[in-house]
Amino acid sequence: MYVAVFQGQTRGLKPLLTFEEFAIFDKPSNLVIHPNSKKTKYSLLDEIRYHFGEEANQAHRIDAETSGLVIIGLNKDIVNNLAFMFEKKEYKKSYLAIVEGKIKKEQIIDKNLTKEGKKIGVRMATCPNDIGKSSITKVKPLKYNQKKDLTLVELTPITGRQHQIRVHLYSIGHKILGDPIYGIDDDIAEAYLNKTLSDEDRQKYTHSNRLWLQANYLEFTYNGIIYKIFSKNKDIYKEFYSF
Repeated sequence: MYVAVFQGQTRGLKPLLTFEEFAIFDKPSNLVIHPNSKKTKYSLLDEIRYHFGEEANQAHRIDAETSGLVIIGLNKDIVNNLAFMFEKKEYKKSYLAIVEGKIKKEQIIDKNLTKEGKKIGVRMATCPNDIGKSSITKVKPLKYNQKKDLTLVELTPITGRQHQIRVHLYSIGHKILGDPIYGIDDDIAEAYLNKTLSDEDRQKYTHSNRLWLQANYLEFTYNGIIYKIFSKNKDIYKEFYSF
């Protein structure tokens, strides 16, 4: 019997940290974790399998355009153990984002989420708390760029819903810079999802060529050891402070 094995091809991305049973990648933006189809020429899985072999895999996911920390288990049992840790929310995680407008003070966004149910199938929406799924995000402004009218914020999702951070920020009038799905016309969002949106139109309508959201910090306990890990990717700071 023939068994197909995924052969990872490297493009030079190395793990941020490697331990005995798992590793951490600092994923760049615009890189999917798993191939979406046979047309996907490169994904984080390429680097995972290239560096750690065919049993290695990611224990959780972040969106393709979100940069930052991803944990990799080095065999199937470890992947399952780490995935169970994420399922049980036995970790602390925070993000950085650049958002439009000025957020003046810390706040907690407590708004349920549900599928929007309109033209853009992946789009989520806030809804009354008697329907949808409970969704809570802590928002802490770090710095305001007056010239650009942008705020750098730290975000701590208490729950982990699809697009939670993006929807919550949009719901309070502060969409993430570069978001091609929220706070954008349906035709533009559809073109982005269909991969027909030009770089020029992406810049024109979202004001950037990427979503400025980064999985920046991860804290968890594994086999009795506490791990506290920060992303070393400084692109979000460079973008925020650039002129």
